[in-house]
Amino acid sequence: MEYIIGGIVIVIVLFLTGYILKKKYYKEIDRLETWKMDIVNRPVLDEMSKVKQLNMTGQTEELFERWRTEWDEIVTAQLPNVEEYLFDAEEYIDKYRFRKAKEVQQSIEKFLNEIEENIKKLLSELNELVGSEEKNRSDIEELKDLYRESKKSLLAHHHTFGKTADILEQQLDETFAKFEVFDEKTDNGNYLEAREIVLTIHAQLDEIKFKMDKIPEFLVECQSKIPSQLKELSDGYKEMVEQGYILDHIEFDKEINRLENETAAYLSLIELADLTDVQNGIEEMKGSIDFLYELLEAEVHARHYIGQQDVPTRDMLFTNKEINRQLKVEVELVRQSYHLSEKDIIIQTELEKKLSLLNKSYEVLEHKIISENTAHTMLKHELEGIKEQLEEIEDEHVKFAEKLQALRKDEMAARESINDLRKKLAETSRLVSKSNIPGLPQDYLYLMEDAKESIGNVIIKLDEKPLNIQTIQQYLEVAVLTVEKIVNTTNDMIETVMLVEKVIQYGNRYRRRYPSVAKGLQDAEASFRGFDYKAALEQAATSIEEIDPGVMNKIEELISE
Repeated sequence: MEYIIGGIVIVIVLFLTGYILKKKYYKEIDRLETWKMDIVNRPVLDEMSKVKQLNMTGQTEELFERWRTEWDEIVTAQLPNVEEYLFDAEEYIDKYRFRKAKEVQQSIEKFLNEIEENIKKLLSELNELVGSEEKNRSDIEELKDLYRESKKSLLAHHHTFGKTADILEQQLDETFAKFEVFDEKTDNGNYLEAREIVLTIHAQLDEIKFKMDKIPEFLVECQSKIPSQLKELSDGYKEMVEQGYILDHIEFDKEINRLENETAAYLSLIELADLTDVQNGIEEMKGSIDFLYELLEAEVHARHYIGQQDVPTRDMLFTNKEINRQLKVEVELVRQSYHLSEKDIIIQTELEKKLSLLNKSYEVLEHKIISENTAHTMLKHELEGIKEQLEEIEDEHVKFAEKLQALRKDEMAARESINDLRKKLAETSRLVSKSNIPGLPQDYLYLMEDAKESIGNVIIKLDEKPLNIQTIQQYLEVAVLTVEKIVNTTNDMIETVMLVEKVIQYGNRYRRRYPSVAKGLQDAEASFRGFDYKAALEQAATSIEEIDPGVMNKIEELISE
């Protein structure tokens, strides 16, 4: 029984599986059938009928016949083959030969795609032909207008084109001849070839228009402006030579000859209506002419600069030599009173050497200026270099002089600081005396001795000859720190003594009742008499805090009041 039921289940499963697969494959068949019918119903013939509105001769007739043959092939042969394949696929599905059905379906899809590509290509060519005819009619009228405008402009301004007028007229005539070729191609139905003629005419007229726009401008440049500028440059050059300018380094004649030859060469190209390299060439010549102007102007400016700055530079040189001489004397005087490092001594010597070299350079420059055989721009460059170095030396002189003056200022500042420190130490000693302190701890006495000794060390260094300011400042820094420490320590000690006395006085009220307080105060008094005031404060405060918390805050408030 179980086997029978199992067999039935298997049969049912197989049946359902087959049903589902058949449904899936039939669905694909329906899709392919719909695709095929869509191709059959395409309005290809309607599109092809547009061609009949054109001249059905020549290229148009050939293309139309080819397209009609291709479409007939698709409709009468290729699509019926697809129909047979569809029937075969349905038969395979009915027989549950799904693998074979799938292969046929794939073949159908490939075949339909090829048909689609052929139709797309056919319609593209067709639209290109029809579009070419429409575009040709529109463009050719615009080109005829452009031709007429160019012809009219050439006749009206014939004189501005010089020898190129005949060449331009010839090029316009050659272009006009292509209009006739266009009409011939169009009449013969060769619309695609006519389209190529339209593009050729367009390119030729654009080029002719560009030439007509530029040739008058270029002729003016090469026949008038550039030759005029070259003559002006030559006249200016001759005048400057007569005035004593040295201009050999410019190679003026060689450059003028080059520009004249290039101008003649470009003029020949313009007269042949060949503008390929003319525009860039003229721009480069203009740049060269501007550069020549700049070179000549630079010589004029350089001569003017030398005339203005030569004497002031010489005066600056002599002034700095005198300043250096005075600094040398001052250095010797300062060395008697102050210690100078080897680096400081070398500064003045190095400046003196620089001035000596600059003096020689200036003498050579003066000889060149007097000789008048060197370009002024070169002389200006040398003079600027000397002037710049003198300005640097002048700044270094000022800095070095300020440094020497600073030594005296540093000495005075150090002496003033020592006087202040001695006053602070004396005031501290008087404060201790007025405070009725029972005695001074040994550490405090040592610290006081250190303060006096550090001040004494600075005074000793200030009495030495020559003074070493750097060493004095180092000792002074130690003295300042030591005196500040003794002042702060003194203030803390006096405050501590006052606090101890108040704490013991406050604690006396508890002495009889609390033995621990009595013991703590007794120890504090012993430390106080031994000048250990910090220990005394700690002992007294600790003993009272045990029975009267916050006592220190109360005492500090009383002292403040």
